[in-house]
Amino acid sequence: MRYELLIALRYLRARRKSAFISITTIFTAVGVTIGVAALIITLSVMNGFQASLRERVLSLSPQIQIIKYGGSIANYNEIEAKADAIEQVAGSDPFVVGQAMMSADHRVSGVVVRGIDTGKTAGTAQLRRFITSGDLASLVPHANRAADPPLIGTVAIGRSLADKLKAGLHDRMRMIAPILAAGGGELTTRTGEVEVGAIFDSGVSFIDGSVVFIGLAQAQQFFGREGKVDGVEVKLKNLDDTAAVAERLRRLYPAPYRVRSWIEFNQAASAGFAMLKRVYALVLLMLIGVAAFNLVATLIMVVMEKRKDIAVLMTMGATPRDVRTIFVLKGLVVGGVGTAGGLMLGSLGSYLLAHYHFIEIPREIYGISTLPIEVEPLNFVLVALASIALCLAATLYPARQASRQSPVEAIRS
Repeated sequence: MRYELLIALRYLRARRKSAFISITTIFTAVGVTIGVAALIITLSVMNGFQASLRERVLSLSPQIQIIKYGGSIANYNEIEAKADAIEQVAGSDPFVVGQAMMSADHRVSGVVVRGIDTGKTAGTAQLRRFITSGDLASLVPHANRAADPPLIGTVAIGRSLADKLKAGLHDRMRMIAPILAAGGGELTTRTGEVEVGAIFDSGVSFIDGSVVFIGLAQAQQFFGREGKVDGVEVKLKNLDDTAAVAERLRRLYPAPYRVRSWIEFNQAASAGFAMLKRVYALVLLMLIGVAAFNLVATLIMVVMEKRKDIAVLMTMGATPRDVRTIFVLKGLVVGGVGTAGGLMLGSLGSYLLAHYHFIEIPREIYGISTLPIEVEPLNFVLVALASIALCLAATLYPARQASRQSPVEAIRS
């Protein structure tokens, strides 16, 4: 062991006359521990919220979407085949989307009607996870179309919309939609009745309260798009491949087609989460900084107490650089112990929050009832490096002052 480290460790030991300095050193290490643990847990919670929201939103909204400027797509089977041939693609689904008014029991709500192919597992697998009652298999054309208004079929609605319209499973509702006549003629309306075949609860308020899913064939007929769709939705095996797959599809389908990804759809939300994480990280990093810079006062007190010891070392041949190294190492040992303790405490806190849900949050606001936790090893590395860097910066001034001590004056005093 280098003698500088040996001396630095000896200076950490408590003596009767320097007990106050030793207690201050302990409090400094504890402050670093608390700051590091708080930052680790906060980042884990923020990562959990971001992952939870992204999963719930993307489960019911497109990951990559292929649409066509100026009209519907007739050759959607060809687009599906080419998209499915890409290795990173889990599957593709055609869709029809339209706006309508839903009414039930004298209550009315505007909705977005989305026609989906329930036979496609890639597009409906995530939606099925959120079904609380009923079954997506019920989204089939209704046999009785002679009624007035005609019975279109069954739909899946969100829990919020069901509560708003006071509609339950197997209840019937009226759907009214604006329809543009063929050839760009007059705008008319089309009315029909639908039956509630499934109710889902995704936890995302704007989806649960305003999106209605219906069978693709029913949507094509009701909105006047027989044999056509509004676009093709592409599901990915891994969201990290979004940019690469989107770029490949853009090359396959240039104008008049347009390829959009979930990053464009949720750009504001993603940017907001990233900014929030940076703000929280900065605030908690300042907490670590406050604890770390307590080392300045602690080391200055050690320098004042050890003036004669420093003088003796310098008369025995220690250089100013060696003296600086002693106090830098002392500060790094304190910071390292505090950082290691903070990492362990942060890991323990994240584990407890993930496995024992003793903190509850409003489900109607966040869509989940407990704090989501997602631990990223990179966060541990970055927090540890930042903490050690702050502790190192806090040692520089006291170490410099110690190296500038005059041996003669120190021994005379």
